[in-house]
Amino acid sequence: MRTPVSTYRLQIRPGFTLQDAAQAVPYLKSLGVDWIYLSPILTAERGSDHGYDVTDPSAIDPDRGGADGLLAASAAAREAGMGVLVDIVPNHVGVATPAQNPWWWSLLKEGQQSRYAQAFDVDWDFGGGRVRIPVLGDDSDVDALEIKDGELRYYDHRFPLAEGTYTAGDSTADDPREVHDRQHYELIGWRRADTDLNYRRFFAVNSLAGIRVEIPEVFDEAHAEVVRWFREGLVDGLRIDHPDGLADPEGYLHRLREAAGGSYLLIEKILEPGEALPAGFACEGTTGYDALADVDRVFVDAAGQGPLDALDAELRGGAADYEDMIRGTKRRITDGILHSEMLRLARLVPASAGLGQEAAADALSEIIAAFPVYRSYLPEGADVLKEACELAVRRRPELEGAVGVLLPLLLDAQAELGMRFQQTSGMVMAKGVEDTAFFRYTRLGTLTEVGADPTEFAVAPEEFHTRMARRQAELPLSMTTLSTHDTKRSEDTRARISVLAELAPEWQASLHRLQTLAPLPDGPLANLLWQAVAGVWPADRDRLQSYAQKAAREAGNSTNWIDPDEAFEAKLAAAVDAAFDTPEVTDELESLVALLEPYGAANSLGAKLVQLTMPGVPDVYQGTEFWDRSLTDPDNRRPFDFGARRRALAALDAGERPASFLDEAAKLLVTSRALRLRRDRPELFTGYTPVTATGAAAAHLLAFDRGTPAAPGALTLATRLPRGLEQRGGWQDTTVELAAAMADELTGATHGPGTVAVGEILRDYPVALLVPTA
Repeated sequence: MRTPVSTYRLQIRPGFTLQDAAQAVPYLKSLGVDWIYLSPILTAERGSDHGYDVTDPSAIDPDRGGADGLLAASAAAREAGMGVLVDIVPNHVGVATPAQNPWWWSLLKEGQQSRYAQAFDVDWDFGGGRVRIPVLGDDSDVDALEIKDGELRYYDHRFPLAEGTYTAGDSTADDPREVHDRQHYELIGWRRADTDLNYRRFFAVNSLAGIRVEIPEVFDEAHAEVVRWFREGLVDGLRIDHPDGLADPEGYLHRLREAAGGSYLLIEKILEPGEALPAGFACEGTTGYDALADVDRVFVDAAGQGPLDALDAELRGGAADYEDMIRGTKRRITDGILHSEMLRLARLVPASAGLGQEAAADALSEIIAAFPVYRSYLPEGADVLKEACELAVRRRPELEGAVGVLLPLLLDAQAELGMRFQQTSGMVMAKGVEDTAFFRYTRLGTLTEVGADPTEFAVAPEEFHTRMARRQAELPLSMTTLSTHDTKRSEDTRARISVLAELAPEWQASLHRLQTLAPLPDGPLANLLWQAVAGVWPADRDRLQSYAQKAAREAGNSTNWIDPDEAFEAKLAAAVDAAFDTPEVTDELESLVALLEPYGAANSLGAKLVQLTMPGVPDVYQGTEFWDRSLTDPDNRRPFDFGARRRALAALDAGERPASFLDEAAKLLVTSRALRLRRDRPELFTGYTPVTATGAAAAHLLAFDRGTPAAPGALTLATRLPRGLEQRGGWQDTTVELAAAMADELTGATHGPGTVAVGEILRDYPVALLVPTA
C-alpha cells in the first residue's frame, strides 16, 4: 500500500477544475506536499460548489474537468512524484433536480419496478406505494401542477410521468391533479418533511437521498467509476464521506478495500473523547477532527475557564449545563426536522412489544438523545447502547418499561430496527450538537469545533504528549488537520479567539461595551457573534451578515430556519452593520483585534507547526499556508490566490525573510519547511518523545522530538499562552537540553549541543523546527 506523508486539500468546482489542480501541482510540490487531496469529483448537481450532491456516480463531473481533468491532475502528480487522494460519497446522492439524476428519475418514473428501486431506502408501505417528495408550498398547491413536454411540472420543478398515466401529445387532455395521483411519487407540502417522508436522507436534507450500498449490485454500480481510477492507476487512496450513515460501515470498508486493490482509506468519522475506531474497520484512520481538538486545546489557557464561565452565566442568566443542553437540542431534532426518521424506527417496533407508535418514537428519541457518541457499531458498541438506555431512564423514569422492551430489539444488529437505529443516531448527534448546541454553548468559540467536546476547555502539555504517543502507536497513518471545508471556524480564526482565555477581563469589558453600543437581545449569541467578528476582522459586511444569520438560525433560540423572527433578525443585522457604520463600534473592534493579533499569530504558527510535525498524516486545507480567517461554510470555501502564494514561496526560497512573525509569509515559511522536512527526511519522524523545559517559563513551551531515544529526530518547539509569557517577562532562564548540535529549518541558526536558552532559539519566531546537523 502506498501511503501519504502529507496531503493538500483542493476544493474542485466549476471555478477551479481538475485541470486547474494539475496546474497547481508544481507549486504544491515546491511547498512540500506529498499527495494532492481532491474534493468529490463525480457528476454533481449543476452549480454545486461542494460536490457532495452526486447525481451520476458513473462519470466524473464535466463541470469539474471530466475524465480528461482527472487524467491531467493524476499525470501532473505522477510526474512530480506525488500521490492522489479523492473524496467519495457512498451514503447518498443528489436529487434536487430529478432530471439530472438517472437513478432517481427512473425510480420516480417506474416506482418499485425500476431497476434502481433497491438502490434507494424507501418505506413504500408507509407511502402507499409512492415516494413522498416535499416540494409544494403546501398540499393545496397541487392546483399549480401542469403537464408540459411529457412531464409533470410544478413551477421550475420537473418530474417524469409513468407510462400509460397521461394522454401523450395532448397536454390539455388530462387534469394534472389526477395524473399526479397516478404517479409512483406524491408531491407534498415542504413542511410535511419533518413527519411524513418515507425515504432516508442525509441528515435533514430532503435533496440528498440515501442509497443502499450494502447491496452488492448497488455497490458495484455506484463504485464502477471509482474502481476504474485504481485499475488505471489514476488515484492512490480515498476519503469516505459520512460512513456512519451506512447500514454496515465495516462491511462496506472491507468491500471497498478489496475493490480498490488494498489502497489507502480514510473515513470522515467523528471520534468523541476516549472513543476508538472499531477494530474491524479496514482503513488507516480518520480525517483528523480528533487531532484538531487536541491541538486547539493545548494552546488554550486553562486559567481562563472560570472567568469565561462566569461571563457566560451572566449573559444567559445562569450557568450553562451542557449535558442538559444537548439533551434538549437532540430532542429538538428528533421531535422536529428528523421526526420522520424517528417515526420510521417506531414503525419497525413489533406490535407484540405493546408500544404505540408515538410512545415508541418518544422512547427511541430519548435513547438517542442520551448517546455519548455518534454511533454504536454492534456488537462492539453494545455497552454504549446499554449506557444510553440507562441514562434515558434516569432522565425519564416513566420510560423504564418502554426502554426495557426496546433494548433487546436495538441490540439485534441483524434486524432492521437495530441496523436503522445505528444509522440514525449519528444524524441526531450532528444536527443536535454540531449544528445547534455548538451555536448555543458560546463561552469560547475555539472549543465548539467539529469533532470536539466543548466541555474540555484546555489540554495540558503532559496530557497532549500522552495522546500523541498513543496516536503514534495506534494511528500513525491517520490524517491530522486544522481547517476543512466543514470547520465552523478556520485555524487562524480559532487561534485568535483562543487568546480570549488569556484576556477574560478585557474581553468581558469589550463585550459589554459592544452590547451597549450595538445591543443584541440574546446574550449567548452576542458572545458568539462578537468573538467571530473579532476572529476574522477585518472582513466585509456581506460575509459577516451571512454568518450572523446562519449562526442565529442554527442556534434556534431567537430565530430559526423554518419560521424566522424578522424583528430579531433586523436587530442582528443592525448589530453587524454597526461594526462598519458606527465609529464607536468600529473603534472598539479594532482596539480588541489589535490586542489579540500578536498573540493570535503566535498561536496560529504554533498550532500549524505542531499539526504538521505531530504523529499522523498532516493535511493542509487549500490556501491556509497564508493567514486564513474564515467562518463556517460557505465562507470557508471562498476562492484564494495561488499566484500570490507561489510568488511568496519563491521569495522565501530566494533568501527573503518575513519582516516579523505577524507577516503571513511567516506562516508560509513554517508550512513549507515542515512539509519539505517530513517528505524529504522521513527518518526524522519515526517516534515521539516529549521534550521538557526547565526554568521560570517552562509551562509556556510545547516541545517534542519525533525521533527515538537512540536516534533523535526533528524537534518541534512552540510557544503556548503568549500573553501570559509576555506578562511573566519572557523566557528568562528557561532552557532545553539538546543532545546534539541542531539547525533551525526556519532561520538557519544552529543551537547546542547542551543546555540552550529557549529565548535564544525562539528569538525570531514563536516556533522552531530543529534538525540534527550531523
